[in-house]
Amino acid sequence: MVSGKAVIRNATGLHLKPAARFCEEALKYGSTVTFTIGEITANAKSVLSILGACVKAGDEIEIVCNGEDEQEALDGLCRAINEGLGDEI
Repeated sequence: MVSGKAVIRNATGLHLKPAARFCEEALKYGSTVTFTIGEITANAKSVLSILGACVKAGDEIEIVCNGEDEQEALDGLCRAINEGLGDEI
C-alpha cells in the first residue's frame, strides 16, 4: 500500500468533468484506489463516489493505492491532478 497527498488545482474542484477524468485515470490500474478528504473516504474508480466527496479547489486529498501497480497508480493520479484533470488551472 502506498499513499500520497495532492492539492486540487483546477478552479472548480472535482465537478463532473474532472471527476470523470480522475476516475478514468484510476480505472487504468488494477490496484484499489481510494482517497480521503476530512472524514470522507471515496472510491476513485466511481464517479458518483468522487462527486459525493464534494472536493473543492484548493482542497488537499490523500490518495491510497493498494495492489500490484500501486506506485504507478499513485504517480499517474498525482500527475493528472497536477495537470488540472482536463480543466484550466
